[in-house]
Amino acid sequence: MKDFNYYAPTEVVFGKESEAQVASLVRKYGGTKVLVHYGGQSAVRSGLLDKMCALLREGGVELTMLGGVVPNPRLSLVHEGIGLCRREGVDFILAVGGGSVIDSAKAIALGVANPDKEVWDFYLGKDSPAAALPVASVLTIPAAGSEMSESTVITNEEGDVKLGYSNDILRPRFAIMNPCRTFTLPPYQTAAGVTDMMMHTMERYFTKDDDMDLTTDLAEAVLRRMKSAVFDVLKDPEDYRSRAQIMWGGSVAHWGLTGCGVDEDWATHQLEHELSGMFDVTHGAGLAAVWPSWARYTMHENLSRFVRFAVNVMDVPNDFSDPEATALKGIEAMERFYHAIGMPTNIRELIGRDITDDEIKEMTRKCSRDYKATCGGLKVLKAEDMENIYKMARG
Repeated sequence: MKDFNYYAPTEVVFGKESEAQVASLVRKYGGTKVLVHYGGQSAVRSGLLDKMCALLREGGVELTMLGGVVPNPRLSLVHEGIGLCRREGVDFILAVGGGSVIDSAKAIALGVANPDKEVWDFYLGKDSPAAALPVASVLTIPAAGSEMSESTVITNEEGDVKLGYSNDILRPRFAIMNPCRTFTLPPYQTAAGVTDMMMHTMERYFTKDDDMDLTTDLAEAVLRRMKSAVFDVLKDPEDYRSRAQIMWGGSVAHWGLTGCGVDEDWATHQLEHELSGMFDVTHGAGLAAVWPSWARYTMHENLSRFVRFAVNVMDVPNDFSDPEATALKGIEAMERFYHAIGMPTNIRELIGRDITDDEIKEMTRKCSRDYKATCGGLKVLKAEDMENIYKMARG
């Protein structure tokens, strides 16, 4: 069992009328001039953006706005936001949207608070920030868990490089969560979001550490509940009870609770970052396309953990005489689950064509940071291993 520090300072305001508290929450955490950061037109069409701005103004909070965040949020918009915040004297950033918007807001918060530094250098590991502006969110797309996590992922259009950065100064001050705001999510986005949040737990679950039983039990409970709830909301998009499970599940999956006392892996995420960086695909779908190949490649590092996953999460009968067969059936059951919710299980299904050898080599180069870095914890992957997994995942 590993020693650990557990830190989850975000105040969660959850429920059907939760947005009404936005102004008082901003003031509570020191905000006087807010950047309202958002994505495309859905926040406008739904009326949520206008409602948030009206509530802030009625509550005596000044604001300025910046939209345009896209999936796999771009560094160029982060730079635009940094400049806007400095000109307007912004002291608080409110993200209205999902993980991409929150990640972009966090990056802007880093850039504004460190005026003599280039924000991208934090992602490259070349520099460290001294501070960050306070960030909070009105969550509309449960998936990334960024509303409570210390992490942010940004794509630099120059070279299509997608990198993450983690620091506790980025944990949001509060998260407003109203499950009703997720009723209109398209089925594909709902399924991709659940895939992402499940993977946040699976990256912590598949470890060589087998002695933190409570953490493992919690992880399995999250995975089972998300697996069940997604079918409910795909059948009835306005199933409030199941939407609420999913919205809360996205946060629980990524605020660190399901990784206490164990080593974590994150290889699937790092492998996928190169897929979405190169092909601009939906992150959750990219994870589904990579994970089965990663699982088959690494399962012998802790076969008993894959057996436990098969039996306790995927409801596979345990063939005690053949643990490898049980583990493989668990992976196959996960592939059937992905297909059942409309997710791919290989790269061909993901991008709609065969991936080339040159594209695989380029993703391997980027993932290994020019063949100098490894990734993963269950099995430490070198560049050769990364390339092998990409080849297995071709389809």
